[in-house]
Amino acid sequence: MDIQKAAAQLAQAEKNKTPIPPFTSSAEAISVEEAYGIQLLQIQKKLQQGAQIKGLKIGLTSKVMQDMFNVRTPDYGHILDSMVYSEDKAVNTEEFIQPKVEFEIAFILKVDLQGPGVTVEDVLAATDYVVPAIEIIDSRIENWQFKFEDTVADNGSSAGAVLGTKRTSPTAVDLAAVKMTVYRNGEVFDSAKGEAVMGHPAKAVAWLANAVAEYGITLRAGYFILAGALSKAVPFEADDSFKADFGELGEVAISFVREGEKV
Repeated sequence: MDIQKAAAQLAQAEKNKTPIPPFTSSAEAISVEEAYGIQLLQIQKKLQQGAQIKGLKIGLTSKVMQDMFNVRTPDYGHILDSMVYSEDKAVNTEEFIQPKVEFEIAFILKVDLQGPGVTVEDVLAATDYVVPAIEIIDSRIENWQFKFEDTVADNGSSAGAVLGTKRTSPTAVDLAAVKMTVYRNGEVFDSAKGEAVMGHPAKAVAWLANAVAEYGITLRAGYFILAGALSKAVPFEADDSFKADFGELGEVAISFVREGEKV
């Protein structure tokens, strides 16, 4: 696999808003190592252009999401400063290709986490606070028809994130028992508990720290880590709005608009 060429193809797909066929459908094999190399090439280029890493995301951590995309291993990707949105400003739908939203818990780190051997206890000790979060995912791969290597190469299908403002100590509540209720345009349409994410959201963060350690990556103090969707990813359109109520963890909201419409 020519990882330079593959990275350029994904960058072009993102720029032109035109998805490409999966790398895994090609006659040329792609390994997990090559997939991560493709991701890092794209991130490094954006960093050279002035972008900053704000966090990382873990995807496909719940059974409902693994079933949705027929992938059995979690994926991961980087969140850059250009991908972080505010609750109080509508997001332009034309920035994306085939986007969806997910609702999850974010861990904000106060010290570095470096694998291998990171445990749930390590994650909780390293976390300053948790907040409710909404992630925008978007695939540069046609029709979301990817395998694990495709989504890793595609930066874990990352596209954006909104963080809630209420800060909660990770040890002040039972994160596995936290109940989430999601509203679309004011009406309840889904619910789940924290345990949907690998039994406990901190397990997903531990998995990430250990997985990226193989490539010399450390989860840095100050990063936020999106632990993965509690429920199914949902497509959205302009004028849609979502609110996720995580009970004692607080709420987070996002709204969408088409470019040219009033924000």
